[in-house]
Amino acid sequence: VGILVSKVDHALLELLWRHARGSLPCEITQVISNHPDLRDAVENFGIPFHVVPVNKDNKVEAYAQINDMMQGNDLLILARYMQILSPEFTEAWHMKIINIHHSFLPAFVGADPYRQAYEKGVKLIGATAHYVTADLDQGPIIEQDVHRVSHRHHVTDLRAIGQDVERSVLTRAVRWHLQNRVIVTGNKTVVFN
Repeated sequence: VGILVSKVDHALLELLWRHARGSLPCEITQVISNHPDLRDAVENFGIPFHVVPVNKDNKVEAYAQINDMMQGNDLLILARYMQILSPEFTEAWHMKIINIHHSFLPAFVGADPYRQAYEKGVKLIGATAHYVTADLDQGPIIEQDVHRVSHRHHVTDLRAIGQDVERSVLTRAVRWHLQNRVIVTGNKTVVFN
């Protein structure tokens, strides 16, 4: 398993902690980030960390490099990797990339879903783990969960609560995939508990 991450660490650290405790049945081969910020945190777990900068001018080359570096893995996890993968990259890893989206899809697709949720006055916030396809945040959903909130919660509160939900949802989805308990059928999944 290879992991892609940007700067936000909660989902990544949950995976690394569970892996270190033996509750994720896999080998994590490396973590690749588009920023150097999480190097020490990752290397403290004894996992190789690499930086591959991605910007609008080098996306083709960057994704080719990441693809080459990740060869030999059976699964890629986007642990809050805040870049949109190219259609070519997602096709090369067809149904072998799991993403955690910080909202209860199909609501609040795209950027800053906690602010979107706050502005709509939602009473439930959630997270969605799904397979990645070329269509942003539209891949088959593996797992979702929610947490009740109220008018008293502000964006920062929603973000903190949501990050807890994200950690558990992503971990369950990854574990189920690794245990071969997920079957993709069209744009849906069947998950055997």
